Formats: sequence, C-alpha cells, structure tokens
Amino acid sequence: MASKDLTHFKEEQYSQDEQEAISEEENKCKQLILSLPKEIGSGNECLYFYQSFWIPKSIIPTTISFQNHFQAKDSDVVVASMPKSGTTWLKALAFAIVNRQKFSLENHPLLTLNSHELVPHFEVNVYVDTMFQLPNTNRSNMIEPRIFATHVPYPSLAKSVKDSNCRIIYICRNPFDTYVSYWNFMKKLIPNDQDLPTLTIEEDFEKYCKGICYYGPFWDNILGYLKESIARPNKVLFLKYEELKENANFHVKRIGEFLGCPFTQEEESNGMIENIVKLCSFEKMKELETNKFGTFYFLEKNKCGTIEQRVEKKHLFRKAEIGDWVNSFSPSMVEKLSKVMEEKLSGVDLSFKVYP
Repeated sequence: MASKDLTHFKEEQYSQDEQEAISEEENKCKQLILSLPKEIGSGNECLYFYQSFWIPKSIIPTTISFQNHFQAKDSDVVVASMPKSGTTWLKALAFAIVNRQKFSLENHPLLTLNSHELVPHFEVNVYVDTMFQLPNTNRSNMIEPRIFATHVPYPSLAKSVKDSNCRIIYICRNPFDTYVSYWNFMKKLIPNDQDLPTLTIEEDFEKYCKGICYYGPFWDNILGYLKESIARPNKVLFLKYEELKENANFHVKRIGEFLGCPFTQEEESNGMIENIVKLCSFEKMKELETNKFGTFYFLEKNKCGTIEQRVEKKHLFRKAEIGDWVNSFSPSMVEKLSKVMEEKLSGVDLSFKVYP
C-alpha cells in the first residue's frame, strides 16, 4: 500500500462553497482537539479524551467524519473490537464467511492480501483521505455486503450504523492478554514521536488500569457492545476470543447464521466450515508470504497534522495464545488488574480466567 501525502487536497475539485465548508470543519476540529484532556500512552503517543474514550489526535477528525457522513446499508457488516483482541482474525473469518460463494479456497484473496486490506477500518482507513465532507466517503462502489471494522465504542458509532439493520460482530479478549498484545504491538508502530518520553511497561500498565489506552477505558468499550448484544441480539453478536479459539467451528457456523448467510447441510458435509477455519487460522495467516513482508499503513498524514504511522505486517501476528500474559505480569500487576476488572465488570455475565 503506497504512502500518500494527505496534507492537502486538490482545491480545483471543489467549489468555493465546498472549500469554505471544508475549512470550517478543519478549524472546528483543531479547536476541539485543543480543548480535550490528553495523556501520553503506549507507543510514545499523546491520547486525547474524546466522547469519553481515548484516541490519538489523528483519529479524531476521521472519527468525526465517520460519525457525520457514513450512511450504512442494511446489508453492511461491522467488525468491532478493542485493539489487539482478535481483530485481524475476526476480519478474515467474516470476509471468508460472507464471500464463500465468490472465491474458491484455492485462489482466495486472503492468500495474497492481509485481512486489514480487505476489511477497512472506518477511522483508520476509510476516512483517512476523506476526513470532512468530501466525495465517495460512503464507499458505495464496494462489493456487497460491505464489511467494515472499527474500534470506536458503541455510543460513538455513526447514527446510521446504530439505526439501520446492519449487523455488528464484536470480539473481546481477556484484558490480561489484550494488554500484553497491545503493549508489544504499540512499541512496533513506526515512527513514534521522538519528542515524547518513553513509558516503561509498569507506567503504561498504570494508565491502562485507569482506562487510558487506545479506545479505552477497555471496560466501557466491552460493556457498550455487550449490553447492546443483550438488548438487540439480532443487531450485535458478542464473541469472546477464548471461546472462538476453543471451538472455532461452532462459532463460524454461528456467525454465518447471525449474518443471514447460514451454512447449508451440503456445505457442512463438504467441510466448508473446517476449510474456512483453516484458511483463517493464525498458523496459516502467519506463514503466508503476504503477511511476512511489507508494511501496512494504519494511519497517514491528515489535515489536523500528524505523523505517519505504519507497522510491518509480520507484527500483526505475535503468538495468539491464551494465558501468555503470565510471562509478562508481576504479582502486583495481576492483583491490580484483577481488582479493576472485578470492579468495572461487576453486575454483568462476563468473566475471564485468571491463571495462577
């Protein structure tokens, strides 16, 4: 994916009124950012507290554009999650399930493209070069059903997503494992802002426990989708990473039913579910050439001024293990996060194993 210079637009494409409207939105965005609380987070990046969740400056204008301009279709599918909760995997599964009649498993797009390239994020891909009211922000030319992704909390989704009959699949992961994966991944985003002090894992963990992390507090992000899945089970499917990993076949079938494209008896007999699980498995994706080499752009320069961020594709695949956090957490860290989870997730039917 080639880098783009998005610090300016071709003004000849827009009328004077359109240019003035764009400039007005830019100025409002800049003033908003100046008014928001901020903290240094993982990856040496400033996070801003916008609409009760923490995001970097670069994502604020794209999120606003998504909220203001995206028009959902009833056939749309949205994959939602906290970062490093199984997003890459769920994107691949959703794409393979929905498009299983379009592509053969022997010549499948997932064999040559990363799932992030096939399922774009609203706030870090779709609206990067269309942050304000510009043409083609609704991706009307995408093959249907369109599949998008987001880390934005449920209350901050575009109104059309919440009001339409489009379906949302949310995946959550044990916050212990999520944090270790998040910490390791954020260190690999390049380049970081070298003017900011580097946080130790202990310092960053303290912030995580206070909710200061990408799209956090993590408990609010999780609970927003969990409660909506209970209130509207036909709208939101809530998955746990650990359960998906332990019984992928069952949940792939469940996803197909939820998305309105259930597997036929013939497909099940022919091993379609097993083949999709294998195609999208961590082991398979990690060994593909397309995921071993190259750089993937998560964010690029935008009108509110930010540095480019990118990550090598191979860093999207670390271990995908359950309980690997035991190799990184001290006893005091275990105790602290356990107390946070007990307090913040009390009163709901959601639990995670804390390994000895």
